Amino acid sequence: MRSTVWVTVARREIVTKLTDRTFLLSTFGLIGLLAVVLGVQAFMANRTETYTVVTSSAPAAQMAAQVELVAEATDDKVSVTVTRAADDAAATRALRADEASVWLHEGGDGWLLTGKADVPDGVETFAATAIREVTLGANAAAAGTSVEELVRGSALSTAVLEGDAEKAGVAQALGFALALLFYLASFTFGYALANSVVEEKASRIVEIIATKITTRELLAGKVLGNLVLAFGQMAIFVAVGLVGLTFTEYDRFIPAISGAVGWFTVFFVVGFGLLACLWAVAGALASRTEDVQSTSTPLTFLTTGVFFGALLATGTAKTVLSFVPPFSAVIMPVRVLEGSAPWWQALVALVILVVAAALVVQVAARLYQRSLLQTQGRLSLRQAWSTPD
Repeated sequence: MRSTVWVTVARREIVTKLTDRTFLLSTFGLIGLLAVVLGVQAFMANRTETYTVVTSSAPAAQMAAQVELVAEATDDKVSVTVTRAADDAAATRALRADEASVWLHEGGDGWLLTGKADVPDGVETFAATAIREVTLGANAAAAGTSVEELVRGSALSTAVLEGDAEKAGVAQALGFALALLFYLASFTFGYALANSVVEEKASRIVEIIATKITTRELLAGKVLGNLVLAFGQMAIFVAVGLVGLTFTEYDRFIPAISGAVGWFTVFFVVGFGLLACLWAVAGALASRTEDVQSTSTPLTFLTTGVFFGALLATGTAKTVLSFVPPFSAVIMPVRVLEGSAPWWQALVALVILVVAAALVVQVAARLYQRSLLQTQGRLSLRQAWSTPD
Protein backbone atom coordinates (compact mmCIF):
# COMPACT_ATOMS: atom_id res chain seq x y z
CA MET A 1 0.00 0.00 0.00
CA ARG A 2 2.79 2.46 0.88
CA SER A 3 4.38 2.01 -2.54
CA THR A 4 1.21 3.07 -4.35
CA VAL A 5 0.20 6.05 -2.20
CA TRP A 6 1.95 8.61 -4.38
CA VAL A 7 0.34 7.01 -7.45
CA THR A 8 -3.06 7.65 -5.87
CA VAL A 9 -2.15 11.29 -5.28
CA ALA A 10 -0.95 11.60 -8.89
CA ARG A 11 -4.18 10.05 -10.17
CA ARG A 12 -6.19 12.55 -8.13
CA GLU A 13 -4.21 15.45 -9.62
CA ILE A 14 -4.77 14.15 -13.16
CA VAL A 15 -8.49 13.51 -12.73
CA THR A 16 -9.02 16.92 -11.14
CA LYS A 17 -7.33 18.65 -14.06
CA LEU A 18 -9.04 16.59 -16.74
CA THR A 19 -12.44 17.50 -15.32
CA ASP A 20 -11.59 21.20 -15.24
CA ARG A 21 -13.49 22.88 -18.08
CA THR A 22 -11.04 25.79 -18.29
CA PHE A 23 -8.10 23.44 -18.73
CA LEU A 24 -9.88 21.42 -21.41
CA LEU A 25 -11.06 24.49 -23.31
CA SER A 26 -7.60 26.07 -23.27
CA THR A 27 -5.94 22.84 -24.40
CA PHE A 28 -8.32 22.13 -27.26
CA GLY A 29 -8.35 25.81 -28.16
CA LEU A 30 -4.57 25.80 -28.58
CA ILE A 31 -4.73 22.56 -30.56
CA GLY A 32 -7.36 24.10 -32.83
CA LEU A 33 -5.31 27.27 -33.27
CA LEU A 34 -2.20 25.24 -34.12
CA ALA A 35 -4.15 23.14 -36.61
CA VAL A 36 -5.57 26.27 -38.27
CA VAL A 37 -2.13 27.91 -38.55
CA LEU A 38 -0.58 24.78 -40.05
CA GLY A 39 -3.59 24.27 -42.31
CA VAL A 40 -3.35 27.80 -43.67
CA GLN A 41 0.38 27.40 -44.22
CA ALA A 42 -0.13 24.10 -46.02
CA PHE A 43 -2.89 25.60 -48.16
CA MET A 44 -0.76 28.59 -49.10
CA ALA A 45 2.24 26.39 -49.87
CA ASN A 46 0.25 24.08 -52.16
CA ARG A 47 -1.98 26.69 -53.78
CA THR A 48 -1.48 27.31 -57.47
CA GLU A 49 -1.05 30.98 -58.37
CA THR A 50 -2.78 31.89 -61.63
CA TYR A 51 -1.84 35.00 -63.63
CA THR A 52 -3.40 36.25 -66.82
CA VAL A 53 -1.20 38.27 -69.15
CA VAL A 54 -3.01 40.35 -71.78
CA THR A 55 -1.23 41.63 -74.90
CA SER A 56 -2.25 43.95 -77.71
CA SER A 57 0.31 43.20 -80.42
CA ALA A 58 1.91 40.22 -82.13
CA PRO A 59 5.43 40.79 -80.72
CA ALA A 60 3.99 41.15 -77.23
CA ALA A 61 1.99 37.94 -77.68
CA GLN A 62 5.18 36.09 -78.65
CA MET A 63 7.01 37.49 -75.63
CA ALA A 64 4.10 36.59 -73.34
CA ALA A 65 4.27 33.02 -74.65
CA GLN A 66 7.90 32.91 -73.51
CA VAL A 67 6.85 34.21 -70.10
CA GLU A 68 4.36 31.32 -69.89
CA LEU A 69 7.08 28.79 -70.75
CA VAL A 70 9.48 30.21 -68.15
CA ALA A 71 6.80 30.15 -65.46
CA GLU A 72 5.89 26.52 -66.16
CA ALA A 73 9.53 25.46 -66.14
CA THR A 74 10.38 27.36 -62.97
CA ASP A 75 7.45 26.71 -60.62
CA ASP A 76 4.83 24.00 -60.97
CA LYS A 77 2.54 25.94 -58.62
CA VAL A 78 2.33 28.92 -60.96
CA SER A 79 0.07 29.09 -64.01
CA VAL A 80 0.32 31.85 -66.63
CA THR A 81 -2.41 32.34 -69.22
CA VAL A 82 -1.94 34.62 -72.23
CA THR A 83 -4.86 36.48 -73.85
CA ARG A 84 -4.87 38.82 -76.85
CA ALA A 85 -6.73 42.14 -76.90
CA ALA A 86 -7.69 43.95 -80.08
CA ASP A 87 -5.76 47.09 -79.17
CA ASP A 88 -4.24 49.05 -76.30
CA ALA A 89 -7.60 50.42 -75.21
CA ALA A 90 -9.10 46.93 -75.04
CA ALA A 91 -6.11 45.71 -73.03
CA THR A 92 -6.56 48.60 -70.60
CA ARG A 93 -10.26 47.79 -70.22
CA ALA A 94 -9.44 44.14 -69.51
CA LEU A 95 -7.00 45.23 -66.85
CA ARG A 96 -9.47 47.59 -65.17
CA ALA A 97 -12.19 44.92 -65.25
CA ASP A 98 -9.86 42.44 -63.47
CA GLU A 99 -9.95 40.17 -66.52
CA ALA A 100 -6.14 40.22 -66.61
CA SER A 101 -3.40 40.40 -63.99
CA VAL A 102 -0.97 42.45 -66.11
CA TRP A 103 -0.65 43.98 -69.55
CA LEU A 104 2.60 43.27 -71.40
CA HIS A 105 3.42 45.73 -74.14
CA GLU A 106 6.29 47.63 -75.72
CA GLY A 107 7.42 50.69 -73.85
CA GLY A 108 10.34 52.93 -74.69
CA ASP A 109 13.59 51.00 -75.08
CA GLY A 110 12.23 47.67 -73.93
CA TRP A 111 9.05 46.22 -72.48
CA LEU A 112 6.48 47.51 -70.01
CA LEU A 113 4.48 45.43 -67.57
CA THR A 114 1.39 47.32 -66.40
CA GLY A 115 -0.88 46.30 -63.53
CA LYS A 116 -4.16 47.70 -62.27
CA ALA A 117 -3.03 48.61 -58.73
CA ASP A 118 0.27 46.74 -58.59
CA VAL A 119 2.36 44.25 -60.54
CA PRO A 120 2.49 40.79 -58.86
CA ASP A 121 6.05 39.87 -57.89
CA GLY A 122 5.75 36.38 -59.33
CA VAL A 123 4.75 37.38 -62.85
CA GLU A 124 7.26 40.26 -62.81
CA THR A 125 10.09 37.82 -62.04
CA PHE A 126 9.07 35.40 -64.79
CA ALA A 127 8.59 38.22 -67.30
CA ALA A 128 12.01 39.67 -66.51
CA THR A 129 13.65 36.27 -66.97
CA ALA A 130 11.85 35.58 -70.27
CA ILE A 131 12.56 39.03 -71.70
CA ARG A 132 16.23 38.82 -70.71
CA GLU A 133 16.63 35.39 -72.34
CA VAL A 134 14.87 36.38 -75.57
CA THR A 135 16.64 39.73 -75.84
CA LEU A 136 20.02 38.24 -75.04
CA GLY A 137 19.52 35.61 -77.73
CA ALA A 138 18.54 38.22 -80.33
CA ASN A 139 21.46 40.49 -79.45
CA ALA A 140 23.88 37.58 -79.55
CA ALA A 141 22.67 36.56 -83.00
CA ALA A 142 23.02 40.14 -84.24
CA ALA A 143 26.58 40.24 -82.95
CA GLY A 144 27.42 36.95 -84.65
CA THR A 145 27.94 34.99 -81.45
CA SER A 146 25.92 32.78 -79.11
CA VAL A 147 24.28 33.26 -75.74
CA GLU A 148 26.62 30.68 -74.26
CA GLU A 149 29.63 32.71 -75.33
CA LEU A 150 28.15 35.92 -73.94
CA VAL A 151 27.38 34.49 -70.50
CA ARG A 152 30.47 32.34 -70.16
CA GLY A 153 32.08 32.91 -66.75
CA SER A 154 29.09 34.85 -65.36
CA ALA A 155 27.47 31.99 -63.42
CA LEU A 156 27.08 32.64 -59.70
CA SER A 157 26.73 29.86 -57.14
CA THR A 158 26.30 30.09 -53.39
CA ALA A 159 27.80 28.08 -50.56
CA VAL A 160 27.98 28.28 -46.76
CA LEU A 161 30.75 27.12 -44.46
CA GLU A 162 28.44 25.82 -41.75
CA GLY A 163 25.04 24.20 -41.95
CA ASP A 164 22.09 24.71 -44.26
CA ALA A 165 20.42 28.13 -44.38
CA GLU A 166 16.92 26.74 -44.91
CA LYS A 167 17.42 24.11 -42.24
CA ALA A 168 18.70 26.83 -39.91
CA GLY A 169 15.46 28.74 -40.48
CA VAL A 170 13.39 25.66 -39.65
CA ALA A 171 15.55 25.05 -36.56
CA GLN A 172 15.00 28.63 -35.42
CA ALA A 173 11.23 28.33 -35.82
CA LEU A 174 11.13 24.96 -34.07
CA GLY A 175 13.41 26.28 -31.33
CA PHE A 176 10.92 29.04 -30.64
CA ALA A 177 8.07 26.52 -30.59
CA LEU A 178 9.88 24.18 -28.17
CA ALA A 179 10.89 27.06 -25.89
CA LEU A 180 7.31 28.31 -25.88
CA LEU A 181 5.96 24.84 -25.09
CA PHE A 182 8.35 24.45 -22.16
CA TYR A 183 7.55 27.94 -20.88
CA LEU A 184 3.77 27.46 -21.10
CA ALA A 185 3.89 24.02 -19.50
CA SER A 186 6.24 25.09 -16.69
CA PHE A 187 4.35 28.27 -15.92
CA THR A 188 0.79 27.00 -16.37
CA PHE A 189 1.11 23.67 -14.57
CA GLY A 190 3.65 25.03 -12.08
CA TYR A 191 1.38 27.86 -10.99
CA ALA A 192 -1.58 25.47 -10.80
CA LEU A 193 0.52 23.10 -8.66
CA ALA A 194 1.49 25.89 -6.28
CA ASN A 195 -2.14 27.00 -5.96
CA SER A 196 -3.25 23.42 -5.34
CA VAL A 197 -0.74 23.08 -2.50
CA VAL A 198 -1.67 26.35 -0.82
CA GLU A 199 -5.42 25.69 -1.15
CA GLU A 200 -5.03 22.36 0.65
CA LYS A 201 -2.86 24.07 3.23
CA ALA A 202 -5.24 27.00 3.81
CA SER A 203 -8.27 24.72 4.15
CA ARG A 204 -6.37 22.43 6.56
CA ILE A 205 -7.13 19.45 4.33
CA VAL A 206 -3.42 18.76 4.15
CA GLU A 207 -3.37 18.12 7.90
CA ILE A 208 -5.84 15.29 7.40
CA ILE A 209 -3.91 13.93 4.42
CA ALA A 210 -0.66 14.07 6.41
CA THR A 211 -2.09 11.66 8.98
CA LYS A 212 -2.34 8.97 6.29
CA ILE A 213 0.65 9.61 4.04
CA THR A 214 3.99 11.37 4.38
CA THR A 215 4.54 14.82 2.92
CA ARG A 216 7.23 13.40 0.66
CA GLU A 217 4.72 10.98 -0.83
CA LEU A 218 2.28 13.85 -1.27
CA LEU A 219 4.95 15.91 -3.04
CA ALA A 220 5.92 13.00 -5.29
CA GLY A 221 2.31 12.37 -6.27
CA LYS A 222 1.59 16.01 -7.05
CA VAL A 223 4.73 16.42 -9.14
CA LEU A 224 4.12 13.17 -11.02
CA GLY A 225 0.48 14.03 -11.73
CA ASN A 226 1.31 17.43 -13.15
CA LEU A 227 4.25 15.99 -15.08
CA VAL A 228 1.95 13.46 -16.77
CA LEU A 229 -0.52 16.22 -17.65
CA ALA A 230 2.16 18.56 -18.97
CA PHE A 231 3.83 15.80 -20.97
CA GLY A 232 0.52 14.68 -22.43
CA GLN A 233 -0.40 18.19 -23.49
CA MET A 234 3.06 18.79 -24.95
CA ALA A 235 2.97 15.47 -26.83
CA ILE A 236 -0.37 16.37 -28.42
CA PHE A 237 0.92 19.76 -29.54
CA VAL A 238 4.10 18.23 -31.00
CA ALA A 239 2.15 15.46 -32.75
CA VAL A 240 -0.24 17.97 -34.35
CA GLY A 241 2.73 20.09 -35.40
CA LEU A 242 4.60 17.19 -37.01
CA VAL A 243 1.50 15.95 -38.83
CA GLY A 244 0.79 19.47 -40.07
CA LEU A 245 4.39 19.82 -41.22
CA THR A 246 3.99 16.85 -43.56
CA PHE A 247 1.60 18.95 -45.66
CA THR A 248 4.08 21.80 -46.12
CA GLU A 249 7.19 22.26 -48.22
CA TYR A 250 9.33 21.57 -45.14
CA ASP A 251 8.29 17.92 -44.82
CA ARG A 252 11.77 16.79 -45.87
CA PHE A 253 13.13 18.06 -42.54
CA ILE A 254 10.85 15.80 -40.47
CA PRO A 255 13.49 13.04 -39.94
CA ALA A 256 15.96 15.57 -38.50
CA ILE A 257 13.23 17.28 -36.50
CA SER A 258 12.02 13.97 -35.05
CA GLY A 259 15.47 13.28 -33.59
CA ALA A 260 15.57 16.70 -31.92
CA VAL A 261 12.02 16.23 -30.63
CA GLY A 262 13.10 12.93 -29.09
CA TRP A 263 15.87 14.68 -27.18
CA PHE A 264 13.46 17.47 -26.20
CA THR A 265 11.02 14.91 -24.79
CA VAL A 266 13.63 13.48 -22.44
CA PHE A 267 14.93 16.91 -21.45
CA PHE A 268 11.36 18.15 -20.96
CA VAL A 269 10.51 15.39 -18.49
CA VAL A 270 13.59 15.99 -16.34
CA GLY A 271 13.50 19.80 -16.62
CA PHE A 272 9.81 20.06 -15.84
CA GLY A 273 10.17 17.69 -12.89
CA LEU A 274 12.93 19.93 -11.51
CA LEU A 275 10.81 23.09 -11.79
CA ALA A 276 7.64 21.36 -10.58
CA CYS A 277 9.31 20.52 -7.26
CA LEU A 278 10.23 24.18 -6.83
CA TRP A 279 6.68 25.30 -7.69
CA ALA A 280 5.35 22.93 -5.03
CA VAL A 281 7.72 24.52 -2.52
CA ALA A 282 6.45 27.97 -3.57
CA GLY A 283 2.96 26.84 -2.70
CA ALA A 284 4.05 25.31 0.63
CA LEU A 285 5.78 28.55 1.68
CA ALA A 286 2.52 30.48 1.27
CA SER A 287 -0.35 30.41 3.72
CA ARG A 288 -2.92 32.04 1.45
CA THR A 289 -3.56 31.99 -2.28
CA GLU A 290 -2.61 35.66 -2.40
CA ASP A 291 0.88 34.79 -1.14
CA VAL A 292 1.68 32.51 -4.08
CA GLN A 293 2.46 35.42 -6.37
CA SER A 294 5.15 36.55 -3.95
CA THR A 295 6.64 33.14 -3.11
CA SER A 296 6.72 32.15 -6.79
CA THR A 297 8.36 35.35 -8.08
CA PRO A 298 11.87 33.80 -8.31
CA LEU A 299 10.44 30.87 -10.26
CA THR A 300 8.58 33.19 -12.59
CA PHE A 301 11.83 34.98 -13.38
CA LEU A 302 13.67 31.67 -13.81
CA THR A 303 11.03 30.24 -16.17
CA THR A 304 10.95 33.45 -18.19
CA GLY A 305 14.74 33.47 -18.25
CA VAL A 306 14.82 29.97 -19.72
CA PHE A 307 12.42 31.06 -22.45
CA PHE A 308 14.29 34.20 -23.45
CA GLY A 309 17.65 32.50 -23.00
CA ALA A 310 16.64 29.91 -25.58
CA LEU A 311 15.58 32.65 -27.98
CA LEU A 312 18.33 35.23 -27.51
CA ALA A 313 21.47 33.31 -26.56
CA THR A 314 24.02 32.93 -29.35
CA GLY A 315 27.59 31.77 -29.83
CA THR A 316 29.55 30.82 -26.73
CA ALA A 317 26.76 31.90 -24.37
CA LYS A 318 24.35 29.51 -26.09
CA THR A 319 26.85 26.66 -25.91
CA VAL A 320 27.49 27.23 -22.20
CA LEU A 321 23.80 27.58 -21.32
CA SER A 322 23.04 24.33 -23.14
CA PHE A 323 24.84 22.55 -20.29
CA VAL A 324 23.37 24.66 -17.45
CA PRO A 325 20.13 23.39 -15.83
CA PRO A 326 17.32 24.21 -16.43
CA PHE A 327 18.32 26.17 -19.56
CA SER A 328 19.68 22.95 -21.06
CA ALA A 329 16.16 21.49 -21.11
CA VAL A 330 15.39 23.69 -24.14
CA ILE A 331 18.67 24.93 -25.58
CA MET A 332 20.43 21.58 -26.00
CA PRO A 333 17.64 19.99 -28.12
CA VAL A 334 17.67 23.11 -30.29
CA ARG A 335 21.45 22.81 -30.76
CA VAL A 336 20.98 19.15 -31.73
CA LEU A 337 18.46 20.22 -34.36
CA GLU A 338 20.79 22.92 -35.67
CA GLY A 339 23.57 20.36 -35.95
CA SER A 340 25.89 22.31 -33.66
CA ALA A 341 25.82 19.71 -30.86
CA PRO A 342 26.81 16.03 -31.32
CA TRP A 343 24.96 13.31 -29.46
CA TRP A 344 27.59 13.00 -26.74
CA GLN A 345 27.18 16.67 -25.76
CA ALA A 346 23.44 16.13 -25.48
CA LEU A 347 24.07 13.08 -23.30
CA VAL A 348 26.47 15.02 -21.04
CA ALA A 349 23.95 17.85 -20.70
CA LEU A 350 21.23 15.33 -19.84
CA VAL A 351 23.36 13.71 -17.13
CA ILE A 352 24.08 17.13 -15.62
CA LEU A 353 20.36 17.96 -15.71
CA VAL A 354 19.45 14.66 -14.03
CA VAL A 355 22.02 15.20 -11.27
CA ALA A 356 20.77 18.77 -10.75
CA ALA A 357 17.18 17.53 -10.65
CA ALA A 358 18.08 14.91 -8.04
CA LEU A 359 19.70 17.57 -5.83
CA VAL A 360 16.75 19.93 -6.28
CA VAL A 361 14.34 17.14 -5.34
CA GLN A 362 16.23 16.56 -2.08
CA VAL A 363 16.25 20.25 -1.19
CA ALA A 364 12.64 20.76 -2.28
CA ALA A 365 11.47 17.75 -0.29
CA ARG A 366 13.01 19.17 2.89
CA LEU A 367 11.56 22.65 2.32
CA TYR A 368 8.17 21.22 1.40
CA GLN A 369 8.05 18.91 4.39
CA ARG A 370 9.00 21.61 6.88
CA SER A 371 6.74 24.35 5.56
CA LEU A 372 3.61 22.49 4.49
CA LEU A 373 2.05 22.32 7.96
CA GLN A 374 3.14 25.82 9.04
CA THR A 375 0.08 28.07 8.87
CA GLN A 376 1.18 31.06 10.90
CA GLY A 377 2.01 33.10 7.79
CA ARG A 378 4.18 33.23 4.73
CA LEU A 379 7.58 31.62 5.27
CA SER A 380 10.94 32.57 3.84
CA LEU A 381 13.31 29.94 2.51
CA ARG A 382 15.57 30.37 5.56
CA GLN A 383 12.65 29.91 7.96
CA ALA A 384 11.45 26.83 6.11
CA TRP A 385 14.92 25.31 6.04
CA SER A 386 15.52 25.84 9.77
CA THR A 387 12.06 24.73 10.88
CA PRO A 388 12.28 21.42 12.73
CA ASP A 389 10.63 18.34 11.22
